[in-house]
Amino acid sequence: MIKKPPGKGLMAFFADIIRWNLSGGIVYQLYLCVLAAFMVLGVYAYFIQINLGLSATNMSDIVSWGFYISNFTFLVGVAAAAVMIILPAYIFKDKDLHKVVIIGEVVAIGALVMCLMFVFVDLGSPLKAWHMMPIIGIFNWPSSLLTWDVIVLNGYLALNLMVPAYIVYCHYNHRKPDERKYRPLIFISIFWAFAIHLVTAFLYEGLPARPFWNNPLMGPRFLASAFAAGPALIIMVLVIINFTTTFKIEAQVFNKLRRIIVVSAIINLIMLFSEIFKEFYLPTHHSLPAVFLYFGLDGHNSLVPWIWTAISMNLLGTLTLAVNPGRNNPKVLFPACILLFLGVWIEKGIGLIVPGLVPSPLGEVVDYAPSWVEVSVTLGILALGVFVVTMLIRPALIIEERFGVEQGT
Repeated sequence: MIKKPPGKGLMAFFADIIRWNLSGGIVYQLYLCVLAAFMVLGVYAYFIQINLGLSATNMSDIVSWGFYISNFTFLVGVAAAAVMIILPAYIFKDKDLHKVVIIGEVVAIGALVMCLMFVFVDLGSPLKAWHMMPIIGIFNWPSSLLTWDVIVLNGYLALNLMVPAYIVYCHYNHRKPDERKYRPLIFISIFWAFAIHLVTAFLYEGLPARPFWNNPLMGPRFLASAFAAGPALIIMVLVIINFTTTFKIEAQVFNKLRRIIVVSAIINLIMLFSEIFKEFYLPTHHSLPAVFLYFGLDGHNSLVPWIWTAISMNLLGTLTLAVNPGRNNPKVLFPACILLFLGVWIEKGIGLIVPGLVPSPLGEVVDYAPSWVEVSVTLGILALGVFVVTMLIRPALIIEERFGVEQGT
């Protein structure tokens, strides 16, 4: 017989969450300490940035968007990819994916927290954040696409917080969630997931002075790469959960996610090679950013090894997942997903942002590499995202395993 939880109110709910998150073995405690150390490093580096301004980074008048915005752009896709689990789980009643849908939503929450933090640190000074607040700041809505991006990111974060929180709280109290209360939010979140990445793509695509970004394939390719890298990260999280907890994931869950990744990754590669063909078959002066990225320009070739490594990772990861030599064995899927995830991260991060800015409209060519301040702040934000995911997944799994199983949801 399942033991009833020690209270039904919100206070007892949050008290149990805190207790579950703080309890654990020595390995878990060391893991939390490592995350805390990276977050402290990030805060230290950010204070240096506050004192010196963005001169503490290697960004300049030419490369005004660097490592922060690169990670922001990539992580928006990771957040949007949760829809690839939400859609079949809630709309098509897929029982296999329904078991892990909350994990996908939690990964989206962690990605969105990191996205917002990357935008915040890219402002330079925290006092500039008030400009992004409705009514208080100069929001420039609806004319500014950046304003739309702020709206869709915060809206999607709210949706991904409300739905799983309601379901988990109902399970905690041994109640079956009322679909009439959360299903409308599910439909909204599905369309919202596409919106957050399309709006981000339109931010770049709508700049005619940047020919590398002014590409009609930008929006669809953003979605394709997101639906490849996001589920790849979710598989990695599921593998870790499978080997470190008593919450076991069935093989068919890995197989369904693998198929989603393969289709999306192949579409992403087709679009990538289509863009390469357009740039190099009949090159013009608008092809200079692509030349800078793939082959170097005027002796500046710092990105060349990175982009070819990313393409190789994309190809190898996609091929491994498509052939599926381990027959959905997590030990084979995990490294393949890492390869694909890192490949998309490089190609969609630095490989997208910096070439869009180099050469400048005046033809200036510079090399860019993130400074130790940028890297440290980035590590701190990534650690924060992992911490948020850990703090949400751990109690959710405990509640689903102990209290939600009898509800059959």
